[in-house]
Amino acid sequence: MQMVKGIFIILLFYCIGQIISYFIEGFIPGSIIGMLLLFLCLCLKVKGITPDNVSSVATTITKNMAIFFIPAGAGLLGSFGLISKFWMSILIVCSVSTILVIAVVGIVQQKMEGKKK
Repeated sequence: MQMVKGIFIILLFYCIGQIISYFIEGFIPGSIIGMLLLFLCLCLKVKGITPDNVSSVATTITKNMAIFFIPAGAGLLGSFGLISKFWMSILIVCSVSTILVIAVVGIVQQKMEGKKK
């Protein structure tokens, strides 16, 4: 029963996020909005939404994350002609963005560790 409640909560927030995204014309993806709303409800300790309710479902989804990459991989194979045409641009953008993400995460981590001390 706990698993069903967790799935319901996660899907409820996903649907709420999709509705909000529809009204703002997809500026922010609904899945992101939904997960942010769920995070806020967990942080604010809204009645009925506790980490215990969603932890088992979240753990199961996280352990099986590879399944969610199958559609993306199939989409990449379908776009092979386009990817082969712009492979150098894609490689440069991926490299630069990866370096930027690593740098930003490192800076934020250092600042957060500095605040703890």
